[in-house]
Amino acid sequence: MKRSDNPADPFKKALAEATRALADEHELTVTFTADPSGVAGDTMRLPQVSRRMTRDEILQARGTADALAMKLRHHDPATHARYVPAGPMARELYEAMETARCEALGARDMPGALSNIDAKLGAEAERRGFAQIKSPSDAPLAAAAGYILRQAATGRPLPHAAQHVADLWRPFVEQQAGEALADIDAALPDQAAFARLARRMIADLGYGDQLGDDPDQPEPDAPDEDAEQQQESGSEESAEQADAEDTEASPERSQERTQDERQAQVSLDDQSDEELVEDAEQPDSEMPPELPPPVSDASPDYRVYTQIFDEEIRAEDLADPAELERLRAYLDKQLEPLRGAVSRLANKLQRRLQAQQNRSWEFDKEEGVLDAGRLARVVANPTTPLSFKVEKDTEFRDTVVTILIDNSGSMRGRPISIAAICADVLARTLERCSVKVELLGFTTRAWKGGQSREKWLKDGRPAGPGRLNDLRHIIYKGADAPWRRVRPNLGLMMKEGLLKENIDGEALEWAHRRLVKRAEARRILMVISDGAPVDDSTLSVNPANYLEKHLRDVIAMVERRRQVELIAIGIGHDVTRYYQRAVTITDVEQLAGAMTEQLAALFEADPRKRARAMAVGGRRGF
Repeated sequence: MKRSDNPADPFKKALAEATRALADEHELTVTFTADPSGVAGDTMRLPQVSRRMTRDEILQARGTADALAMKLRHHDPATHARYVPAGPMARELYEAMETARCEALGARDMPGALSNIDAKLGAEAERRGFAQIKSPSDAPLAAAAGYILRQAATGRPLPHAAQHVADLWRPFVEQQAGEALADIDAALPDQAAFARLARRMIADLGYGDQLGDDPDQPEPDAPDEDAEQQQESGSEESAEQADAEDTEASPERSQERTQDERQAQVSLDDQSDEELVEDAEQPDSEMPPELPPPVSDASPDYRVYTQIFDEEIRAEDLADPAELERLRAYLDKQLEPLRGAVSRLANKLQRRLQAQQNRSWEFDKEEGVLDAGRLARVVANPTTPLSFKVEKDTEFRDTVVTILIDNSGSMRGRPISIAAICADVLARTLERCSVKVELLGFTTRAWKGGQSREKWLKDGRPAGPGRLNDLRHIIYKGADAPWRRVRPNLGLMMKEGLLKENIDGEALEWAHRRLVKRAEARRILMVISDGAPVDDSTLSVNPANYLEKHLRDVIAMVERRRQVELIAIGIGHDVTRYYQRAVTITDVEQLAGAMTEQLAALFEADPRKRARAMAVGGRRGF
């Protein structure tokens, strides 16, 4: 057997074997890469170790491997999701405490692993500048709470920078949540019990309003519900009886009332948008304008002041063909250095998809094709029997993928360019694998409200108007459109003045409605965004969380109905606080790898591996 000339290879091999044993995942694939560390499917990515094998590289690789392995071994995504809080700060505290639990629990049996994690923890804290922080207000409470809980569970001192942050917050944490900290040892082995303890600590720290519903709270007693139903039924019967008596007393009056109702309905149905505008502009000194009705299936409280200025438009209708070609050429030129890396990732995705479409393998058989990947075991131990594999057919359902891209002003520059080129390459890749792809974008037609706000001002500024801007939803590529015909359309994202505000909730609901109408057996929706929904016009006259609450309601609806598989990628913004299946990247350069890995994980043939990739790997990042 040819020996490797890389002195780091023996270390990598040994670390990979130790990581599999620690995670209790014998089929886990361990790779060393410059990409962000994390777990996706059955693959774990660790920091690269160069030929020089510096001390820092080794400590970082070992610490990262042990931390990720312990999370795989001791963390149940379903239990975690059941107790996860709704609010952003409460969720950060919850995530930090669960990470500390897994590491502390693993360290009880393997103290050496905790030493490795200490080195990683210290390097991260130094890199984040924790040692230079002077005031608790400048230190993240979630990180400090995780450090304090970890120290209470293990009894070990923390690295210097981490210890500094923990000490800044310790008086407050111990004063507010000291009783809960004292109960950690008993709750540590039971994730559900620990999750309840973590929620208790979060409430003690002053974030109880962000916990959401108690997952252990029993349903209301059935007799109360029956009583309410009987009361409602009685009211309906009384109303029906009164109507019947009214009809018997005066048939003519009943007939006139029915005709009036039908005429009113027809009048509303036939009234055009232009007539609505004219009616709204006519002053009414006696009655204020009525508030608009709800327009969202996800939230009955969400309102839109007017939809007559909204538009759903194809990209080719926003610029002439010559301009689209020019913008597309500009996009290609700007991202030429990145194209090779993205294309390699796309080719990797294509190979995985085509392999799953055509075949899969059953391993450890007594006969079949010799499994070359397991020959190393035979060489190491000649008494080990040969291992064979057998090819089998795999069902690959027809699939449609929608990529919904945030076209807000904050995406201007490199983020929108990379998003466009990644969508371009992935669309061509998936099309070659017979997977239909739809590319959509969302923004607003104007800054500061546009014509919707002007109409609101003319109407006398009624309170609580709801969404107060003109939406622009863009179709860059329909699912049935061949890529060669719409290739120039993505150049539109480079058009000056296109990117404005972002109202994510309505865009997500729009994309979802389009997907559920499709006939494909499987529907996937990927959202790419760099921030929370923001529209100055809307937020200036509604509650501060108006758009964010609607986004959460839409996400909950999509995930509850399960007609569409929803994933999200946040660019420099933590979208894991919104989406159950999500990943946050800190550098826009990582977008191509994140998109590819997320899609590849979704197409994983083994449902258990796919669930682990999305529930565990997605939250850790890449």
